[in-house]
Amino acid sequence: MRPRLPGLALLVLLAACGPAQPRSDEDVPSKLFPAVRRPVAPIVSSRFSSEEDRDRLREATTVMNQSGVRRGMTVADIGAGEGYYTVRLAARVGPKGRVLAEDVVPDVRDKLAERANRERLDNVSVKLGLPADPRLPANSFDRIFLVHMYHEIEAPYEFLWRLRPALVVNGRVVVVDSNRPTSQHGTPPALLDCEMRAVGYTLVDRHAMPSAGGYLALYAATGPRPAPEEIRPCTPPPGSD
Repeated sequence: MRPRLPGLALLVLLAACGPAQPRSDEDVPSKLFPAVRRPVAPIVSSRFSSEEDRDRLREATTVMNQSGVRRGMTVADIGAGEGYYTVRLAARVGPKGRVLAEDVVPDVRDKLAERANRERLDNVSVKLGLPADPRLPANSFDRIFLVHMYHEIEAPYEFLWRLRPALVVNGRVVVVDSNRPTSQHGTPPALLDCEMRAVGYTLVDRHAMPSAGGYLALYAATGPRPAPEEIRPCTPPPGSD
């Protein structure tokens, strides 16, 4: 008669026979995510327009008001570029708030870090992100801003999937973009809604934003985050890409 294995040893053997489970998001390979079915615009500039012109139109003030940014919040500015929003978000959230500014271009990131240091923005941190992964700490942000850059994200489904855990309860992703094809450096609202919905985000509100060249949309993460292989890519309607 064979001796019986202790319960713990049996469980270890059974686990070894089953499929390996990812230990964290970092263990989830990019190949599991679907490719995007529309053009991705190239990064052509670190600025949308001059800061003076944007302030004349009250762009940042309007966007922050519509997004509900308040003192003490923690916010992320993804694709921060030269820091137009970073500087103004820092002033809005105040010394007890925090701003994480991020870009994927090392030289742009370095110049933004120099600006934050020069202007003594003590509540701002600057880091380098990856094209498909913003590398944000989990459960940390009240608002995550994607301003005039969504159409430049090479792998939006993977990017949005990896972004989700960074939101706090009742946090929002704020997208500002132009209502034109992605090949023309914009994102049609219906296409944006579809891609966000595919990763488990729900549209909360949308506003026309002429001062920012298009519209502002706010999204909340709702329900369980889908497994990468369950994400179904959106097919843009004719003429929208």
